[in-house]
Amino acid sequence: MDFAIFNRLQQLSEQNLLDIAQAKREGRKVIGFYCLYSPIEIAVAAGAIPVSLCGTRNDPIEAAEKVLPRNLCPLIKSSYGYAATDTCPYFRFSDLVVGETTCDGKKKMFELLAEFRPIHTLQLPQTQESDGALSFWYHEIKKFKERVEKETGVMITDERLSDAIQLTNQERKAKRALMDMAKRKPSPISGIELLTIMFKIGFFMNKRSGIALMNEVVDEIQKRADQGESPFHQKTPRILLTGVPVGLGSEKVVRLIEKAGASVVCFENCSGYRSVFMIDEKKEPLRAIAEKYLATPCSVMSPNPGRIELLTELIKEFSVDGVVDLTWQACHTYNIESFNIEKFVINQFGLPFLHLETDYSESDTEQLRVRIEAFLEMVKE
Repeated sequence: MDFAIFNRLQQLSEQNLLDIAQAKREGRKVIGFYCLYSPIEIAVAAGAIPVSLCGTRNDPIEAAEKVLPRNLCPLIKSSYGYAATDTCPYFRFSDLVVGETTCDGKKKMFELLAEFRPIHTLQLPQTQESDGALSFWYHEIKKFKERVEKETGVMITDERLSDAIQLTNQERKAKRALMDMAKRKPSPISGIELLTIMFKIGFFMNKRSGIALMNEVVDEIQKRADQGESPFHQKTPRILLTGVPVGLGSEKVVRLIEKAGASVVCFENCSGYRSVFMIDEKKEPLRAIAEKYLATPCSVMSPNPGRIELLTELIKEFSVDGVVDLTWQACHTYNIESFNIEKFVINQFGLPFLHLETDYSESDTEQLRVRIEAFLEMVKE
């Protein structure tokens, strides 16, 4: 990837913090989000600034473990540690933080997080397969809308919601176009490059700037691919990464896979393809938002057929040679669900499958390297 793109991305990231600080001085509210189940359209419709919150690095975990159990998911500990140490600027900017009851660890952590910032916790159904679940979730979204209206002093009309949906759908379309570049063989972009771009743009205050930059990157990648340029070759093993979300600071498995000679061409997780489900712009806006977010195929849902459906689509479209399922330590839903995901991948597609359970630290890097290299030898057979 052209160094100029990454240089510009870094400059925009730094400017982004200055822009948010200026917007706050001008009276705009900032709403912080952790999870893909939380609807950012509500914040956008109120004229607030939706920001992603930090939780992908190991640095603040030691501070978090003074309060939280050591045998807890690193994502939860990192998120809490950033707040406790005041080292996440986006958390510091937030006037309201949105939590959700995706797992027991997170929902109890949000109770403690309320010491630092006002929290609104969305009560998530445990299933997607009943009318009652959607009805319950719709009312949760409605309550969140009312909370944001109170926080911002802005009445969120259907027109405002529709405009917000159109904007976020444009963002999803641009993000999908960027990820779809890896469908080419060989992929013209590495998994680390793709992850870096999506992660940093995810923090942008100005969504239109993020959309424009992603479209610019797609054009650049397309041009390079048409000229036959790629960091890989035709026989490079193509790996799909599924499981927990990954960000900068927690990307060691992606780096190890590509350092071992493979190409991570697809992320079937909340930082990848699960984030680009479109909202139906023809339906009543609030109900369309509820339907879209409830359909997110996370392992906290029981059952979770959407993950199988998405994997089926992505394995075919990205010409995948092997699947790596990543689970953070103490993430019980993903750990248990991996059993059925492995059976599906092997029985349905006959592909090599590797389940990795790890945390954000570097302590097990050598062990992971050995397992990944052995897995890739199977992929190449």
